[in-house]
Amino acid sequence: VQLQASGGGLVQSGGSLRLSCVVSGFALDFDTVGWFRQAPGKEREGVSCISRKDGTGYYADSVQGRFTISRDNTKNTVYLDMNSLKPEDTAVYYCATDPRPWGPLGLSEEWFDYWGQGTLVTVSS
Repeated sequence: VQLQASGGGLVQSGGSLRLSCVVSGFALDFDTVGWFRQAPGKEREGVSCISRKDGTGYYADSVQGRFTISRDNTKNTVYLDMNSLKPEDTAVYYCATDPRPWGPLGLSEEWFDYWGQGTLVTVSS
């Protein structure tokens, strides 16, 4: 199983970016997929995840209303549309898979097994 995150870059405050996570090695609709981020000097935190069952999205409070997660199972890809970006959104963003067949949708890292390599998002003020 491999996850390839892309789409990061430099953007001004208030701008937008779309991150992509391409999953290979299994069919995307088998797993929930999440996005996490790690800012310099800080611990990694959960950002958003999307259910494998019905595409329901779950968001951290810090990004609720600004970020939107979606998936295209035909392309084995999960997207994270990030709008109204703030300097505090600057981080390396990682995607990961949650293989649990049941249980609550959420961002506990122990639920996620395979991780991508990360893509850097820098928001300038």
